[in-house]
Amino acid sequence: MGEVIAVISGKGGVGKTTAVANLGLGIAFEGKKCALVDFDLGQRNLDMILGLENRVVYDMVHVMDGEASLKQALVKSKVNENLFFLAASQTKDKSVLESSKIKKLIDDLRKEYEFVILDAPAGIEGGFEHTIEFADTAIIVVNPEVSSIRDADRAIGILDSKSQKVKDGLEVKKYLIINRIRPEMVQTGEMLKSSDIFEILNIELLGKIPEDKGIIDASNRGNPIILNNNSLAGEAYKRISARLCGKKVPIVNVESLHGDGIFKKIAGIFK
Repeated sequence: MGEVIAVISGKGGVGKTTAVANLGLGIAFEGKKCALVDFDLGQRNLDMILGLENRVVYDMVHVMDGEASLKQALVKSKVNENLFFLAASQTKDKSVLESSKIKKLIDDLRKEYEFVILDAPAGIEGGFEHTIEFADTAIIVVNPEVSSIRDADRAIGILDSKSQKVKDGLEVKKYLIINRIRPEMVQTGEMLKSSDIFEILNIELLGKIPEDKGIIDASNRGNPIILNNNSLAGEAYKRISARLCGKKVPIVNVESLHGDGIFKKIAGIFK
């Protein structure tokens, strides 16, 4: 049975969907079968980041309503045969989501895939609650800024209160990804340090992603940044994906500009 991971943020604009696309590909490159599910009904964009928008015929609502089979609706990645994608509906909203139908969908996915990654909608309303409801694990994506940390803390509170595992007396594993780190701003105190974020959220660190201007262009072209071997953010996503697959990979300190290391040499990309 596969592991179901909900990727959440509490607020929009922190790079959550970009993280889902890159982690899915990273896991697939590790040789694991992975399915990505977009839970952002009415506003889907994970398909565009993956470069699969033109291949979507059926979506998750079609599957849950019995209008299409799961096999019909899943779209295979263009770049790795281990990665599949299930789109959100663009014509329905979160009101169509029902716990029993979501549970069946997720149970069917976990039978076929080693990892099932759910891309939660921004905010902490109904769509968010349905995304976390049957998750085994949650990855919380934050930016190093107060508003992002505050909203993530609120999302964690809901996760710890309303997920099915918690209702069953168990615990949802929680991991933190700090995204869009700009070392020079951390060093000058304009951006929160990871130690400050840990103190507030108190969850295990999964990885740190440096700011990389190439991410926007990569997302617009449907080529996730993990495919760019010259990208620091892409390399960070590879390390995080390997950790999710059980490998012991050191966490690189992307907040530091000390010495003559690579981050100092190419600090210009963060400006």
